[in-house]
Amino acid sequence: MPLEAFNSSQPLTFGVELELQLVSLSDFDLTPVCPDLISLLRRKPFPGNVTPEITESMVEINSSVHSSYSALLAELHEIRDTLVAAGDKLNIGIAGGGTHPFQDWSERRISDKPRYQYLSQLYGYLAKQFTVFGQHVHIGCANGDDALYLLHALNRYLPHFIALSASSPFVQGQDSGFDSARLNSVFAFPMSGRAPFVLDWQEFTDVYFAKMERTNIIKSMKDFYWDLRPKPEYGTIELRVCDTPLTVERAAALAAYLQALCRHLLERKEEPPAEDDYLVYNYNRFQACRFGLDGAITHPKTYDSIVLRDDILATLEKIMPHAEALGSAEALQHLAAAATEGSDATRLRRCYEREGSVEGMVNAAIQQFRGERRMRPTHPS
Repeated sequence: MPLEAFNSSQPLTFGVELELQLVSLSDFDLTPVCPDLISLLRRKPFPGNVTPEITESMVEINSSVHSSYSALLAELHEIRDTLVAAGDKLNIGIAGGGTHPFQDWSERRISDKPRYQYLSQLYGYLAKQFTVFGQHVHIGCANGDDALYLLHALNRYLPHFIALSASSPFVQGQDSGFDSARLNSVFAFPMSGRAPFVLDWQEFTDVYFAKMERTNIIKSMKDFYWDLRPKPEYGTIELRVCDTPLTVERAAALAAYLQALCRHLLERKEEPPAEDDYLVYNYNRFQACRFGLDGAITHPKTYDSIVLRDDILATLEKIMPHAEALGSAEALQHLAAAATEGSDATRLRRCYEREGSVEGMVNAAIQQFRGERRMRPTHPS
């Protein structure tokens, strides 16, 4: 069926989705407790929304739609506290991080939701290997043309979000050498990568999507796993490259950064996006995944090489007036400190050196997510 019309939404409103790890406190491995957790949470009102994910050792939470950083952060704090309290009742830990550092993908259990069962049949073992954890950010757009403009204008800044959110250095018990190893799992899917370079919504729907639908590969926008994709039913674009951070504070700051950046881009004072910008896209994305803030990206217009950390700090300074207008200057200051001091991937590696075990690293991630809430001591068996 034809792609639905783009539903206009209030520009620059935003919301986040966070995929979270469900961890046994006996051995700090993932545990398939999502059905029990959701059943418990549904017994009373839950701030935002909570849903199953592709395997039963993970859960997704969705914020409400917000226009201000402070309101988003307050709701994420409430969601976090509600989740932690429910986890305590079930004797499980809840953690951020883009990968669980030592889980065995073959032990994962696919959720019973029909779509996930279908994806498991289609993608085989890749479905269980997709037990990775990301943050998605939605930005409201007035119309489909603005959505496509932002989608392509943001390609230049996408490595910023990979590096600032990176929290998946360990895979299968080993340091992968990547700051964001999670994205390697995403890249394995055939419909991942970048959106086609189309700036007109009518052309996108009547030409590109119509052709893809005729191939019988695509039935809806959900079938595209692009780094950035339009969501016409919500009237948004959706950024999908971020690892789930270790804290909700970092998650809210990343969303506020995207909001301020979109406000800046919608002024259309920068050189407009072009197809040739994507000549360096995959390389820059790899640099951000592999080396994080120390990566060296190539500017898509000038082809100058730039250290990612320096580019982030310069951009944060450039768009600070937009953040001040939106009430999110504190968020950009948070990210400037992260760019200077190191990402969550750096924090996890330091934790591993200090604790001497991957189990200790998971326990530290649980404590980070809890924030100020106290937790009784636990020990790996």
